[in-house]
Amino acid sequence: MTTPPDDLFPGFTTHTVQTAPGVQIHVRSGGRGTPLLLLHGHPQTHALWHRVAPALAQHHTLVLADLRGYGDSSKPPGEPDHANYSKRVMAQDLLAAMRALGHERFDVLAHDRGARVAHRLAQDHPRAVRRLALLDIAPTLAMYRQTTETFARAYWHWFFLIQPAPLPERLIEADPAAYVRDVMGRRSAGLAPFDPRALAAYQRALALPGTAHGLCEDYRASAGIDLEHDQADRDAHRLLPMPLLVLWGREGVVHRCFQPLHEWRAVATDVRGRALDCGHYIAEEAPQALLDEVLPFFAA
Repeated sequence: MTTPPDDLFPGFTTHTVQTAPGVQIHVRSGGRGTPLLLLHGHPQTHALWHRVAPALAQHHTLVLADLRGYGDSSKPPGEPDHANYSKRVMAQDLLAAMRALGHERFDVLAHDRGARVAHRLAQDHPRAVRRLALLDIAPTLAMYRQTTETFARAYWHWFFLIQPAPLPERLIEADPAAYVRDVMGRRSAGLAPFDPRALAAYQRALALPGTAHGLCEDYRASAGIDLEHDQADRDAHRLLPMPLLVLWGREGVVHRCFQPLHEWRAVATDVRGRALDCGHYIAEEAPQALLDEVLPFFAA
């Protein structure tokens, strides 16, 4: 098995899109209507959307992508400054993939790491993104600047994954399935919310050659070059112009440690959102609550 089983996404088709020299992005598409790009987080793949995709596909042409470094997308070696895993470059991958599929302007729904890529995509290419919905994050710059002991203990992986190669890669590669179970299972809901087929897809993907390095490079970039890009936007007073919906889990770390609406209103002009009664993995823990929020938002 090289991709999540088709019964997670019946009727969807898979594509591989070259977005840069030597880089291919794996996507799954389906549905009908206005285009909607869905982006996953760590340590997952596009399989996380399987509980909401059928309902979304009734209103949208969905494009579910594996980020650079994750899933079945390319995993190039990181550069010394980690620039080829910057959210700017990862966003360019997604813009190129959407254009290759015929979508010049589209909506974006993104979770966790994918939401950080989506933030940069909307910041750098505001004419391409019509509406933006981000799940369970505060802006990267705010989260690093406001790190507390509580946050550092809960998001220990932020500080583990940025250690110089190859230490974290070697430890993850020793037992990738256990890493997925431990990272995801120690959140508020444990492993109970996850379909065994989706969990198996995450474990399979992390065991692929280069995935551990790719996700480490994602985090290394966020602790360095991404902060430089974010600070440059703050200094220039560049705000996201499109409507932004921010949702987060009431049982999660973001709710406990940050004020998401306050932080997003510092970087965007039109922000609304609220906490949902779930933990971090909103699309798998509370799919109907998520649909109740995003379907009217994207229909506007």
